[in-house]
Amino acid sequence: MIRPLLALSCLALLAACGPMTIAQAERECFQRARLAAAPRGSVGVGVASNGQAAAKLSLSISSDYIQGRDPAAVYDSCVYQKAGQPPRQPLYARTDWK
Repeated sequence: MIRPLLALSCLALLAACGPMTIAQAERECFQRARLAAAPRGSVGVGVASNGQAAAKLSLSISSDYIQGRDPAAVYDSCVYQKAGQPPRQPLYARTDWK
């Protein structure tokens, strides 16, 4: 009784490891390509209700940017790795790129 249940749960885990849809892979990899093109960050400054100054800094730098990798190459390899097929259109041909 336990063996079929164990086999079924193993199959469910393996199915979750399969490739994702091409659209989902393109969305995730687009963000990775943006970080390969340039660091991203934000700065916030304000005053709290008690009169104290508050500041916030957020900075994201990817290893792809540090290594100088081409964002299009990062995008292509990422999509292929996640979906098992190349992107539907090249990064630089996307209307939402820069």
